[in-house]
Amino acid sequence: MGTPIPQPPGLPLLGNIRDIDPENSLLSISHLADLYGPIFKLSIAGSERLVVSSYELCNELCDEKRFSKVVAGPLLQVRNGTGDGLFTAFGDEENWGLAHRILIPAFGPLAIRNMFDEMLDIGSQLVSKWARYGPENKIHVTDDFTRLTLDSIALCALDTRFNSFYREDLHPFVDAMQFFLVESGNRASRPAFATDYLYRQSTKKYWESVNLMKSVSSSVIKERRAHPTEKKDLVNAMILGEDPRTGRRLSDDNIINNMITFLIAGHETTSGLLSFLFVLFLQHPKAYKTAQKEVDEVIGRGPVTYEHMSKIPYITACIRESLRLYPTAAAFSVKPNSKDPKDYPIYIGRERYEVQYGQPLGLVLPRIHRDPAVWGEDAEEFKPERMLDDQFNKLPPNAWKPFGNGMRGCIGRPFAWQEAHLVVALLLQNFNFRADDPSYKVAIKQTLTIKPKDFFMYATLREGIDPIHLERNMWNGGDARKKAAKDKTLEEMKGDKGPQKPMTILYGSNTGTCESLAQTLANSASGRGYKTAVKTLDSASDKIPKDQPVVIVTASYEGQPTDNAAYFMEWLQGVEGNQLEGAKYAVFGCGHRDWQATFQKIPKLTDELFEKHGGKRLAVRGYADAANNDIFNDFDKWMDQKLWPAIATEFGADDAEHIDVHGLDIEISTNTRSSDLRHDVSEAIVKEVQVLTASGEPEKRHLELQLPTDMTYRAGDYLAVLPLNHSKIVKRVMNRFSLPWDAKIYIKEGQNTILPTGRDMGVFDLLSAYVELNQPATTKHVTAIASSIPDPDLRQKLLSTPPNTIASQRLSPLALLEAHPTAALPFATYLSFLPPMRIRQYSISSSPLQDPQSCTLTYAVVDAPAPPISKPEHHHFGVATTYLASLVPGDKLLVSVRPSHTAFHPPLDIANIPVLMLCAGSGLAPFRSFVQERACQLAAGRTLAPALLFIGCRHPDRDRLYASEFAQWEREGAVKTYYAFSRASEESEGCKYVQDRLWRERKEAVELWEKGAKIYVCGSGAVGDGVREVVCKSYGEAAVKVGKEKTREEVDAWFAGIREERFASDVFA
Repeated sequence: MGTPIPQPPGLPLLGNIRDIDPENSLLSISHLADLYGPIFKLSIAGSERLVVSSYELCNELCDEKRFSKVVAGPLLQVRNGTGDGLFTAFGDEENWGLAHRILIPAFGPLAIRNMFDEMLDIGSQLVSKWARYGPENKIHVTDDFTRLTLDSIALCALDTRFNSFYREDLHPFVDAMQFFLVESGNRASRPAFATDYLYRQSTKKYWESVNLMKSVSSSVIKERRAHPTEKKDLVNAMILGEDPRTGRRLSDDNIINNMITFLIAGHETTSGLLSFLFVLFLQHPKAYKTAQKEVDEVIGRGPVTYEHMSKIPYITACIRESLRLYPTAAAFSVKPNSKDPKDYPIYIGRERYEVQYGQPLGLVLPRIHRDPAVWGEDAEEFKPERMLDDQFNKLPPNAWKPFGNGMRGCIGRPFAWQEAHLVVALLLQNFNFRADDPSYKVAIKQTLTIKPKDFFMYATLREGIDPIHLERNMWNGGDARKKAAKDKTLEEMKGDKGPQKPMTILYGSNTGTCESLAQTLANSASGRGYKTAVKTLDSASDKIPKDQPVVIVTASYEGQPTDNAAYFMEWLQGVEGNQLEGAKYAVFGCGHRDWQATFQKIPKLTDELFEKHGGKRLAVRGYADAANNDIFNDFDKWMDQKLWPAIATEFGADDAEHIDVHGLDIEISTNTRSSDLRHDVSEAIVKEVQVLTASGEPEKRHLELQLPTDMTYRAGDYLAVLPLNHSKIVKRVMNRFSLPWDAKIYIKEGQNTILPTGRDMGVFDLLSAYVELNQPATTKHVTAIASSIPDPDLRQKLLSTPPNTIASQRLSPLALLEAHPTAALPFATYLSFLPPMRIRQYSISSSPLQDPQSCTLTYAVVDAPAPPISKPEHHHFGVATTYLASLVPGDKLLVSVRPSHTAFHPPLDIANIPVLMLCAGSGLAPFRSFVQERACQLAAGRTLAPALLFIGCRHPDRDRLYASEFAQWEREGAVKTYYAFSRASEESEGCKYVQDRLWRERKEAVELWEKGAKIYVCGSGAVGDGVREVVCKSYGEAAVKVGKEKTREEVDAWFAGIREERFASDVFA
């Protein structure tokens, strides 16, 4: 008897059909692999199969002496259209061997080289399209790459032009093929009776699609037979080729089957590869910049040639790494070679697992390619360096299998390899790219292959390249940059007109704060004679203007640039010499001092690099510390006291003293209209709400959500929430300005605001959904409000209010206006004070292994007393937490998943790497997800390394969150918990805070550390500092015990070395 193979519980007759999402079976399979481990069993309508997800088993199953490819699952349905073509032929079919021997030479090195010019022809069409559509054209990446690869295989292999770039709709063959592939996958997940009787319309269209594909392929054969050529392409190889072993030729039916096979396989996989690669490039600017630099150094500005393909090793590594993480043909199946039932069961996995007669084994490549046994704990990360030739050649056998295995591996691999290298080189040579959504999280669209879903980007021609001369340059070496440099661009000509001077404002922002500051500056600039362009930093890479002020407003996130500034920073760090000479710039940075080691790192680096490479600093770098809750005031001070005087000196702007506040040009009417929300968010549905704390304690709540379709997450990730302002505060604004409840607003177009312009909307909706009403007033706001007060004594009293009082009491413009009822500030001016509504991020407190379609949040509700100048009932409500607390089951809210820092996820090697988790209050949230995930894995039979969880709260009976859950998980062996009760320390071994409990239990913690444990911390800055100090103290104590006493400097250096590798923190204000 072997080791039992786990299987999810199923339904009678139907088996595990409900465990597999027919729209995305790969996601379901990957979820089950995370839960059940390296091998598990599935039963679908009576048919059993095994699923394998570890390198060890993959390596064994790739032994062709024991196992061979089996056509099963979706591939068996694809055979309805491709018959005995190379991809779907059964192993013992004669036509497979015949076609394989005839067609191998057609994919040899010389044949592939001869296809290069035709590949370049199609690739140039794509480049020309993107160039002519311009930098603001949103590119549907997978759609255009599908057009590219389809036209390429059709032209190179079949001498047929589909001309996909010259038509809005796709060729009918493509529509038929895409429906055929999707429906083949659907048919594989349904019982046969359901397909025959419940899906008759789909079945009818399915066979119509098959007939259309066969008809088009047949017409190609007839055309070639009627008009023969000497061209050495696949058509001639299939029509005229003779089997070197038997002398036979392929039948027309087999030729048609292989034509359809090549058109499917030849475009689907490569378009997916290119799409995923550009997702990864835009998520990893350093890799992107390195690849582009390689193109510049090897190819330059001349035509891309065949000889270049072997001279771009870093791009090769990027392609390999992309295929590792996202193999577009994501699985293949094998079966034991023996056909004798008496030979079964056959054992695999060092004789642990039984394979029964007739059981196919599916190899799930995205999981195999991320096995930490081969790729390490950073297996989930995109690191092209590991795929450079030296390291790639040292990989264990069968660790990288995106093209299948052995004799049944992809015959078209050389074609795809050349095409991918050529297209990447062409695109990086001519364009700079930026993502439409810098926070894009990969979602999978699955047919026979996988592609990224809903991924869009923008392509901007690189400096000096114009679309008119671009195509000539791609073919004959004329440098488009030289020509473009002589011509005045349309944008420059537009800039010559009108009295306003240009200014560029660039921002890097994840949550919207820096974007709001940029808009504030733009609003101020318009009153000083400047026409501003407000853009993301990424959009300005390699395009810093030299004839105008350039102001950069950006933040750091744990020492890293924001999502929409990452590529810019990679470019900036690669600038050489005095490339920025002539640029006149100023930098303002946002940050939080709790991240002391990286506070203001990106703004400071930006400022230094601009100066280093020839830029002229207009004003001293400004900065704001979010810990002071006064970012907007700090920005106003820097803008008025430093920036504008410096710009006046350099550019001659009028710096006459004035109140720099400009109301929006608006019209108000009295009809209602619903709000129009923004941000990259989707609708989730509330499933459950729960109060976790006793009455009288600071309130903490639990919220369970049904996630939107295709929204996935990992334990440790965040959920971003776009909130609404509480109706009470919105009504206060309406009352203060005497606006009726159904008032409407019209903001005229062309103004410096991100609010909706050019259309009516309800004022109540605008105030609820678009703006921050609780943001503390800045000095500029105070000045404007005071200037509208008729009584000079009251005016002076308000002006004399210390700014730190306004910040510490969080006095908003509304609070000041309510406290000064005679202030006659116009509503338009008040509205211009308000920054746009920001998203808020919360650690997800559940594991997708529990339910991949739902997640939970654990949060503390912010409800502080009213400031002294306000009425007692005017409490300070946290915008997002109050909004979340108001939700009830069935309500909808707008959310998106944001990945946490790479290090803040459970170890991939769950069996060997112990875990130490420390938290206080709602900082428990991510560790509930960690422990819940471990409990799911234990229940599925997995072996886990030990885990300790240290939890800080007030009292064991009043705010011990999820106490019964953690007790149950502890009984099951998923975790061992230690508590510290700050108001009942006698109940926690005298330990008041979580760091105290860690020190008391340090012996057990150190033992796990010595076994390779990782430490995770989540809580306030005080928790993070306290845990850090105990960890360092424990290290110093251990060093003394072995006679190697360390100085404080040596201890600090040791701690700096383990950060991010073995010590991960998520610290919040």
